[in-house]
Amino acid sequence: MADLSARRVQYEYKANSNLVLQVDRSLIDRPGRDEPTGEVQTLVGKMTGSKMGDRAIRSRPPVPKFEEQEAKRSKREVRHGSGSVLSKDTDELSGINYRPKTRETRSTYEVLLSFIQAAIGDQPRDILCGAADEVLASLKEDKLKEREKKKEVESLLGLMTEERFALLVNLGRKITDYEYTATTESGGTEADIDEDYGVAVVFEGEEDEAEKSEYRKDIGEEDSADEAEGEEADDKLILHADLDNSALGGQHEFDELHPRAIDAYYLQRELNKFYSDHIVSQKKGEEVLDILKDASDDRDCENKLVLLLGFDQFAFIKLLRQNRMKVLYCTLLARAENAEEKKQLEDKMSGDSQLLPILQALNVMESEDLVQEERSRKAAQRKSKVESGLEAEGEEQVETKGGRIKKILDLDDLVFTQGGHFMANKKCTLPDGSFRKTRKGYEEVHVPALKPKPFAPDETLVKIEDLPEWCRPAFGSYTSLNRIQSRLADTALGTDENLLLCAPTGAGKTNVALLSILREIGKHMTEDGTIQRDDFKIIYIAPMRSLVQEMVGNFSKRLEPFGVIVNELTGDHQLNREQIAETQVIVCTPEKWDIITRKSGDRTYAQLVGLIIIDEIHLLHDDRGPVLECIVARTLRHVEATQEPVRLVGLSATLPNFEDVATFLRVDPSKGLFFFDNSFRPVALEQTYVGITEKKALKRFQVMNEVVYEKVIDHAGKNQVLIFVHSRKETAKTARAVRDMCLDRDTIGHFLREDSASAEVLRSEAEQTKNQELKDLLPYGFAIHHAGMTRVDRTLVEDLFADRHIQVLISTATLAWGVNLPAHTVVIKGTQVYSPEKGRWVELGALDVLQMFGRAGRPQYDSRGEGILITSHSELQYYLSLLNQQLPIESQFIKRLADNLNAEIVLGTVQTVKEAALWLGYTYLYIRMLRSPTVYGVSYDELESDPLLEQRRVDLIHTAAALLDKHSMIKYDKKTGNFQVTELGRIASHYYCTHETIATYNSLLKPTLSQIELFRVFSLSSEFKYITVREEEKLELSKLLERVPIPVKESIEEPSAKVNVLLQAYISQLKLEGFALVSDMVYVTQSAGRLIRAIYEIVLHRGWAQLTDRTLSLGKMVNKRMWSSMSPLRQFKRMPMEVVMKLEKKEEFAWERLYDLNHTEIGELIRNPKMGKTIHRFVHQFPKLELTTHIQPISRSSLKVELTITPDFQWDEKVHGHSQGFWIFVEDVDSEVILHHEFFLLKSKYAAEEHAVEFFVPVFDPLPPQYFIRVVSDSWIGSETQLPVSFRHLLLPEKNPPPTELLDLQPLPVSALRNEAYESLYNESFQFFNPIQTQVFNMLYNGDENVLIGAPTGSGKTLCAELAIMRLFNQKPEGRSVYMTPLQQLAEEVYADWEMKFGRLGKRVVLLTGETSADLKLIARGNVIIATPDKWDILSRRWKQRKNVQNVSLFIADECHLIGGVDGPVIEVVCSRMRYIASQIEKPIRIVALSSPLSNSKVQLI
Repeated sequence: MADLSARRVQYEYKANSNLVLQVDRSLIDRPGRDEPTGEVQTLVGKMTGSKMGDRAIRSRPPVPKFEEQEAKRSKREVRHGSGSVLSKDTDELSGINYRPKTRETRSTYEVLLSFIQAAIGDQPRDILCGAADEVLASLKEDKLKEREKKKEVESLLGLMTEERFALLVNLGRKITDYEYTATTESGGTEADIDEDYGVAVVFEGEEDEAEKSEYRKDIGEEDSADEAEGEEADDKLILHADLDNSALGGQHEFDELHPRAIDAYYLQRELNKFYSDHIVSQKKGEEVLDILKDASDDRDCENKLVLLLGFDQFAFIKLLRQNRMKVLYCTLLARAENAEEKKQLEDKMSGDSQLLPILQALNVMESEDLVQEERSRKAAQRKSKVESGLEAEGEEQVETKGGRIKKILDLDDLVFTQGGHFMANKKCTLPDGSFRKTRKGYEEVHVPALKPKPFAPDETLVKIEDLPEWCRPAFGSYTSLNRIQSRLADTALGTDENLLLCAPTGAGKTNVALLSILREIGKHMTEDGTIQRDDFKIIYIAPMRSLVQEMVGNFSKRLEPFGVIVNELTGDHQLNREQIAETQVIVCTPEKWDIITRKSGDRTYAQLVGLIIIDEIHLLHDDRGPVLECIVARTLRHVEATQEPVRLVGLSATLPNFEDVATFLRVDPSKGLFFFDNSFRPVALEQTYVGITEKKALKRFQVMNEVVYEKVIDHAGKNQVLIFVHSRKETAKTARAVRDMCLDRDTIGHFLREDSASAEVLRSEAEQTKNQELKDLLPYGFAIHHAGMTRVDRTLVEDLFADRHIQVLISTATLAWGVNLPAHTVVIKGTQVYSPEKGRWVELGALDVLQMFGRAGRPQYDSRGEGILITSHSELQYYLSLLNQQLPIESQFIKRLADNLNAEIVLGTVQTVKEAALWLGYTYLYIRMLRSPTVYGVSYDELESDPLLEQRRVDLIHTAAALLDKHSMIKYDKKTGNFQVTELGRIASHYYCTHETIATYNSLLKPTLSQIELFRVFSLSSEFKYITVREEEKLELSKLLERVPIPVKESIEEPSAKVNVLLQAYISQLKLEGFALVSDMVYVTQSAGRLIRAIYEIVLHRGWAQLTDRTLSLGKMVNKRMWSSMSPLRQFKRMPMEVVMKLEKKEEFAWERLYDLNHTEIGELIRNPKMGKTIHRFVHQFPKLELTTHIQPISRSSLKVELTITPDFQWDEKVHGHSQGFWIFVEDVDSEVILHHEFFLLKSKYAAEEHAVEFFVPVFDPLPPQYFIRVVSDSWIGSETQLPVSFRHLLLPEKNPPPTELLDLQPLPVSALRNEAYESLYNESFQFFNPIQTQVFNMLYNGDENVLIGAPTGSGKTLCAELAIMRLFNQKPEGRSVYMTPLQQLAEEVYADWEMKFGRLGKRVVLLTGETSADLKLIARGNVIIATPDKWDILSRRWKQRKNVQNVSLFIADECHLIGGVDGPVIEVVCSRMRYIASQIEKPIRIVALSSPLSNSKVQLI
């Protein structure tokens, strides 16, 4: 007790008070008397002339530094397309409850999404996030027990083990910032609903509050205390009831909109400022327009707009409400399809007092408005120049020759952001009998099957026996053509008219193509029936590789009787020149034919093309449409230029604006245009469209499975059902889901009876299958089919389905293309597919939907088929329009305008702006611009003033050319409008690179780039700009990042890091899990080959030796899927991998040493004697070359190199093919600069011979010690030979003197000859000698010295010779001169000229004939003798016996520079002989030599 009492006492105040230190006040300054004391004081007299609020200003609160840095970072990420997808995509998704707020929960959320993806398969992002919401809601529900939680989660994700569920629970616990808020039907949350209006209010910075708190931890307690005292309320955060007076959004930039500022895309442009996804902004724009149209009053309009757009966009909403009618009617006017629709709107506006001022403002503009508009236009133009970086001359306007101004257009604004999903039609009219049904969670639209049209009275089917006899073998067992083929038979087989056939899928368009092919074959058939196969080529363009392969098989079989060879030409299947020469029918993809026709060198066989068939030409509407436009425009221009006809045949699905496509193909509508609607389908198609109306993504997914089950049950036991899904994993998941529903609801017996034969067959076959999922499904009558299954399993499924044992088959789209396996009912489950090119889930393309629906209905069994398409409700109109001929085909050409223009410039078909504008007139874009100008940003006023849109085309070309010029792809003279090709442009064209990619390479490629940086440059190519990093794949990417050998600098959240990792994973042959990730890798690696080759060409052109070597090596590594550090033996396919790995482990044993070992020693080395011979054979089959060289100096600055290449390996056709390519590089002493490069092709038939290659390389002062010659294989890793070339004993020629300076002399007049007879020869032609003649006149005319005149062609050297001859005649009137020239034609010309000239002086001019006796007589009587070297050589050989040769006083040798050519030895001998004669007879012979300029003029013999 005493201890306790003592402890209490020691803490009492009185026990411690004496310990408190007293303050020493002497050290503290006393406050001054004028300092405030804190007491209350009066303000009387201190507030004069000011009122409350006078100093108030509107400004934003100061932004803390950390917030400013964060904002800058996010802006930078958005601009470069980087940053976390979570922060971008999740915010855009509606109906998502949970969004992580901290870095820790974000990383956990990514793992959770990966977990869910593994469970439910690859699904669009909104479904994965919706599933994550539901899972978290179950895990965070405290009232539920663990077993109940597991049951709920399994109902969402399927059955899972205890370990997997425990992992999921653990992830749920790590998410600590989860707050449940009930989601409303509209997609908002109840917690965010304002009581007055039901408006979702989200204050700025609310979501990032937790992140900012991390920064605030560093702020001291004093700051926190200050904040606790409070701060002034910001009126921007107050929600006012009167929206007119709200200051929440601040004042909008313009309260009053001018009608001229509103066009067809005004709403979409404004909404693009708030939504990064253009498709979202386009949809929102349509909904805003509907609200403006349908709202009962302004208040109703306000509320609806706020509910739609959110409170953040209130300033824009206010602007819309204030200008409601103006925005509505100006937009409708701008979107008017035709003049009639526009007239109706104008009539309505003119009759309404409110709308009339708007119409008047549109039609009549005051002068001040015109001035203002012109200023605005110039300002916008300047801004666009600055933003796009175009180096146009500020205020300078570029004018065409006609005086018109060329404008820079915003091409991005003119591009359809939805691509092939763009809908120009506003309404969709369905056939009679169509009806809607509304069900819980979805809506159905039924379109009945069209009844077949009866035959016309004069319509009959064409029998095969009625065709020409030689054609019949192509149709095999056919007895007659079908209705469509019969109608086209005469035109296709009997004429050369261009054709356009629009018909449903499955209507027999292939036979029409065959008839056209037979027409072309018949044109090259002789009377005896033989076909001249080398005289023609036929091109069949199909959009997909699988379709190409199908067509090759079909045509090969049917054209075999004619001996015609059909071959495939795609990215996967290349043909060499010999194979192309042997092929008559080439089936290829559009891109492949585009590349071939882009290269002028490959046009040799393109000249033989007489027929081009374009299948699925309705793909003009797709993103690949510009390629087709390019091909057709190039073909049409080629036909016009060469007058060699090429027939165009277009095959298409049914489409509404087929006349436009016919005009594009130059089809005569009365002869070559054929249109057939769905009533001509071989089996009538009944269509059902299901639009899921559920807002929540996961519920949409579940409803979709429910709808599939209902549709399958409707046909259970009656018809077979083919269900198309869009990923391999989804096939099994859908099959199991439908089967499990059938088991739960006891309807599985509807498909197969237990005692039926089919059930027994399926049970027995299930035992044989290797695929576990297929084995599980087959006994129930269900099956799956996709490309990931073995060939045996796929064939089994196809056979069982064809024999009607399998009732329900779930497949990917490969079955629609590769195998013709129809079913009564086709269901397309979902229309969202992952597009690696766009980096997101996009809507299914028209081509796939039409092809899948084409599988509905079996011609031999069914009278009608049924097609069911399940999609989201918002996409119903698109697919209804697409499949019922309501969707106009638009042009996507502007998207690729710059790149296609560059291709034409490189090809040489376009050289000026005028030619380019003419080329644009051959495109489908031009036709559609004339038909629907407003869709392409052309106003009706522009069309009226310029009916052919010449100025519009010039503006488009000018914009594209300026863009190309900026990236150094062309040289564009804006004044004259001329184009000039550059090497970068050529590379971009040949390797199909975009101008953005070339711009990236231009800025990032440096001569010292390492391999790490080279991978980075590749990953930043614009082809991958849409690839994003999704949360669900970050876990897998992080694992890959640890396994790839080349370090990646960027964070895994950067898209470029993902591309880099995927390329390395491909080379390393690593396996990936996610379907979307695999799709991304396929897309990256498909582009990798050509992009790396493009980089290689660029660095090779720039002469960067080390980077060239790295790039070539990288290209080979991608091609071979192995790293250069691995053993070269991996490149042999038959080489066992375990043996290669043994060799690789022996690091101390160099690969080159294997050449020195025999097969026994190699067997001992790897401890596997049996493999010794195999490895020995492969080692000696590996391409290896021996090099020898001989160098010869040509001048002090150039060397001639003779390189001898000897193959030192065993050629095997199976390994090496027909030829092997090698690159020859000559590098400087430091191996930094490539001085010369060329490609060497070694062909199999010359594989054992030596090959000599000659080339010239420059040398520089001071002379380097050596150069290196390297010969590197174009395709084999490790195949490289290097030869150092030493210059130690190299003797270079002496330095040559500079050329004679041309003096600035007064031109001599002809009178300087001082002889009237001589002057009369020239008075008629000229009065003065030229500068060269003036400078040499005195030496030639007044002197007797030997002279060498080296001057360019056309300098008047022949007149110099005449001056020397006149000097001779002045000295010796009967003197004899010889004029010698190596060129017979020149000798004859000079003879004709001099005979006339010197004939007037009484002199004889003779031309030697080559006959000795006749020539001797001519010499005897001639004063001027003209001869060639060989003729004068013959006569002058016996000079001692021929006095006339000795009497020559003047010898003129013309064209002396040819002394180094073929006739050089003769010229040299003749000149030497004339000098020798002069020395022997002791009589001077003057020699005058004439030549082109020479560098070594001093060492001439004269």
